Amino acid sequence: MILATHALVGAAIGKNISNPWIIITLSLVFHFAMDSFRHGEYFDDRIATLKTTWWKVALDLISGLLIIFFAIYLQKPNIIQTRNILLGAFTSMFPDLLTVFYWKFHFKFLEKIKQFHAFCHRYSRFSKHGKERQWTLRNAINDLFFSIVAIILLFI
Repeated sequence: MILATHALVGAAIGKNISNPWIIITLSLVFHFAMDSFRHGEYFDDRIATLKTTWWKVALDLISGLLIIFFAIYLQKPNIIQTRNILLGAFTSMFPDLLTVFYWKFHFKFLEKIKQFHAFCHRYSRFSKHGKERQWTLRNAINDLFFSIVAIILLFI
């Protein structure tokens, strides 16, 4: 899944749940569960560098955060609710951040998390089904579905 989708789902969890520990737990569980669905990715770590993909990551991140901040602006939740929304958004994106740290810096202590994250993806980029992770409309349908449901939950 793209970062915007993870952020939106995490924010929806944070908006609708008041316990920060449950928000963190559910945001992480939903992150890995959503990654098991077919989805396109714009980031191919075989050929990608931060220099060539930073703008995609920035656009992805900004688009999700703009929707979240717009929801916060319109609904004017109290400080605790705002914290919970942002906590859910951040926590839901956190496994991808750890994966980038492992990919870029090879921190040994992140190896198991990276392996689990890779395991959660139903189709490996390098398998005969690798095209299931290419950025196409067919593969982005699940991103769109999860994002739309999360936006609805954020705005109601």
